[in-house]
Amino acid sequence: MLESNVRSYSRAYPRVFDRAIGAEIWDNNGARYLDFLAGCGALNYGHNNPFLKESLIEYISRNGIALGLDLTTIAKDQFLEALNEYVFKPNQLDYVVQFTGPTGTNAIEAAFKLARKVTGRTNIVSFTNGFHGVSMGALAATGNAYHRGAAGLPLGGVTSLPYDNYLGRSINTMDYFQQLLEDKSSGLDTPAAVVVETVQGEGGLNTASATWLKQLQMICKKWDILLIIDDIQAGCGRTGTFLSFEKYNLKPDIVTLSKSISGYGLPMSIVLLNRSIDQWKPAEHNGTFRGNNHAFVTAAAALNQYWRTPELSLEIDRKAALLTQWCDQKLFQYSEQLIAQRGRGLMRGLVCASPATAARISKIAFENGLIIERSGAEDEVIKFLMPLTI
Repeated sequence: MLESNVRSYSRAYPRVFDRAIGAEIWDNNGARYLDFLAGCGALNYGHNNPFLKESLIEYISRNGIALGLDLTTIAKDQFLEALNEYVFKPNQLDYVVQFTGPTGTNAIEAAFKLARKVTGRTNIVSFTNGFHGVSMGALAATGNAYHRGAAGLPLGGVTSLPYDNYLGRSINTMDYFQQLLEDKSSGLDTPAAVVVETVQGEGGLNTASATWLKQLQMICKKWDILLIIDDIQAGCGRTGTFLSFEKYNLKPDIVTLSKSISGYGLPMSIVLLNRSIDQWKPAEHNGTFRGNNHAFVTAAAALNQYWRTPELSLEIDRKAALLTQWCDQKLFQYSEQLIAQRGRGLMRGLVCASPATAARISKIAFENGLIIERSGAEDEVIKFLMPLTI
């Protein structure tokens, strides 16, 4: 074994995988599996999507530039034009785009740095069960004790507050946040920013209500706090719209996107910034691989293929209704083993009575040809994250 002990998915799914298309993946012995892991949400359009592959092959065949740092390229311009046409304009978002290093955690780091630079404050508010990455700044805003324990240094600069319904449905945790800000003896320093996932992917598919999110936005505006929505896993159509907050009519100051933004599983990460807070100086936040033009090509192809019309959104809603109905049936059928379902769109989870039950379900599913992972504080949630195009 030449690979480090840090590997994880290969332990749960001990096969040598060889090829894949759509929602199917085959191992080196020809055994076929349905992939409900989908690159942990990085393959919303499936493996080797034919439309995106065709665009990429054509670009490579003509020797299109592969790595461009932050040079202007045709591939980058075409992506920006598509993003503006199919995402910004329909939602009346006056954003500029920052290309960061290729991972989601790098986008979060950039968002935090800019928020602190713009406001002159240092504190960031995050929420219980949130996951924002495992580099040091992002890890400070991540709730999971297992990941935090690997830091090796104290994690500071972040205050964790209770997510929607964390204290039960009778307690509005936004009222608590408001009270902390108003009370000069609460011990909470006025934050530079608040970072939130509308659906907590790794945290167990907890979902924030529209009312809670709108109140959060109102509080942020009142106290001149920047609102950061982490749409790294919930974005790119996963909840039914390209951005997970579109139906709620929110206007966050900063949005982070990664995972499925390239559409093809190619490394890419971006930060959407309200134009008024774009106070970066040249190269203040940079990275060698912020110019992955192959990812720009497939990202533009995905936008042009799937977001020019409402067809995919309607399909996601239809499939989400089927999945919701199926989950309800299983909750009734296995009421002692399954507690609840969570999530939105095709970002769903079944909460099990115990982590052991979830582990057993995932194991038996794999033995029967389905790759499906778990999430939540104790891995007690079975997580449905199939390609949207299944």
